[in-house]
Amino acid sequence: MTNLHESPVTLYSEEMDRRWRSSLMAFFLRRVHDRCEAEDLTQETFARSVKRLSAVDNTNIGSYLFTIGANLLRDRARRAVSHRVAAHDSLSDVSVNSDLLCTEDQGAERVIIAKEALQRALAALGELDARTRDIFILFRLEKIRQREIAVRYGISVSAVEKKIIKAAAHLAARLDQDD
Repeated sequence: MTNLHESPVTLYSEEMDRRWRSSLMAFFLRRVHDRCEAEDLTQETFARSVKRLSAVDNTNIGSYLFTIGANLLRDRARRAVSHRVAAHDSLSDVSVNSDLLCTEDQGAERVIIAKEALQRALAALGELDARTRDIFILFRLEKIRQREIAVRYGISVSAVEKKIIKAAAHLAARLDQDD
């Protein structure tokens, strides 16, 4: 029985997911040899297809999905060339099982540990004086250049560097102390 509160798009995409997910995963795995990447590509295929469901004939949905998948692979190959992916070290190059890196495979315990680590880091940041904390956040999280931060605060670049080093040392000491 159909739930009246679900939209036709939701129902249709769930049906598509059940019918086509394993085929799309196999399609991508044969080409990218990385389970996490294949999962991402499969999900992106579904996300793109849902946007245009009304324009697709039900008899051609498989062709439509695999066309989207092939286009995603072409985009991925172009991006790899333009971003010179081969010049970068990948986590898959390290002797780590890539299946362990998929977020879907992470247990609840891992999530709790990460949340606790975040809380410890935020508490350590809270112990810093406001200016040091703000400069550190601007540099490390907002990715603002030291020169721009120096101009913003009316201090030298050297003073900005010292504030960043002070904050990083404090965080490292506090996080090592907690472990």
